[in-house]
Amino acid sequence: MINKNEIRTYLMAVLLFVCALSYGQEVFEGDPDKAFETARELAFNKQRKQAQDTLLLILTKYPDYHDIRSFLGSTYSWDGAYKKAKIEFEYVLKNSPERLDTWEAAIKNELWSKSPFSALEMSQKALKHFPDNPDILYLKASAEAASNNHEEALLTVASILKNHPDHEKSITYKSSLIDELSNNAIGVRSSVDLYSENFDPMQYYTVKYVRQTKYGSIHSKVNLSHRFASTGAQFEVDMYPRITKGLYAYANLGISNSFLYPDFRYGAELYKSLPKGFEASLGFRALKYSTTTTIYTGSAGWYTGNSYWSFRTYITPGDSGASQSGELNYRKYRSNADNYFSIAAGIGFSPDIYRFDFEGNENSIINLQSQKLNLGYYFTTNNNKNSWGVQAGVSHQEISFDPGSYFWIYSLALSWDMKFR
Repeated sequence: MINKNEIRTYLMAVLLFVCALSYGQEVFEGDPDKAFETARELAFNKQRKQAQDTLLLILTKYPDYHDIRSFLGSTYSWDGAYKKAKIEFEYVLKNSPERLDTWEAAIKNELWSKSPFSALEMSQKALKHFPDNPDILYLKASAEAASNNHEEALLTVASILKNHPDHEKSITYKSSLIDELSNNAIGVRSSVDLYSENFDPMQYYTVKYVRQTKYGSIHSKVNLSHRFASTGAQFEVDMYPRITKGLYAYANLGISNSFLYPDFRYGAELYKSLPKGFEASLGFRALKYSTTTTIYTGSAGWYTGNSYWSFRTYITPGDSGASQSGELNYRKYRSNADNYFSIAAGIGFSPDIYRFDFEGNENSIINLQSQKLNLGYYFTTNNNKNSWGVQAGVSHQEISFDPGSYFWIYSLALSWDMKFR
């Protein structure tokens, strides 16, 4: 027994055969509406070339069947044949400028072809026929943003929401534009380490200001900590300059007059994007106490879908040999880079972590054994203006003054960042 799908496939094959015969004579014979319906089915079933041949054949007899010509333009646009699509759209709009869906398809075609100025000009023409149309205005805002005029795009989106407050695409886009235009941020981080023995709780605080520039971001920070019955401060600057496409750097400089931090710290690292979502880096950190401790570090990362894997190692040369530590980190992103879950596991001790009084004990401390596990959750408010984070971890740490003995360290950290223009 033949089912309905087999009958439909058979009829489509017969129709295409008839169309092919007619195409050889360069004149379409048949019902244009039925042929158009068949072409649409083909196009939406990944048989775009056959669909386009059928549409072109129909147009040999019905050149002003604008639904067909507009749909043909859309199929070209989907295939990346933007110039061919533009020819079809221009023909339709010249003869029938009241077609809203064709204006939208034509403007999108210009945006997809990375011709934002042409898309902007076309959207302005469309608005003469459809004043205050929210969908055309939305495409106009997209063209303005693609032309690096984000301020104008934000004004256009604001005008949409003034008269159409429930236009969902504009609501989402407004938040995205504000986020892109927010080149400044302030943040606060607070954490505490609780020890199973020997030490009182150690408290850490950071206040920061971040500025995004066309050359990269600059982070200025004040670090405070209360440990060993003393309170100390450290002033730091981190920079992430962009060197060229796929290559950027990290540079760090910090000073302190407290024994809780190194007197002077500095470091640098180069990051390189690699094919297939991979990334690698190589750099160093230097900490000056009574002597200078140099730490060599490198990392390998991999972006796959909404996930990110990275492994970082630290190698610290010393009198008794090099100390090594490593950490494996996994992040699962959600809506953007500020919304994710993280888990990290590591072994070995890095002197870049200021948990001990290093003065005069650098060589013994950097060889301590340690294992750790951290979990983190980071999220933003609806407008992405405020970012929040919570992190909890546990470490199994060798005691510096009693080698071979260990204690547990339980850590909790909270953070908040706010972007502004």
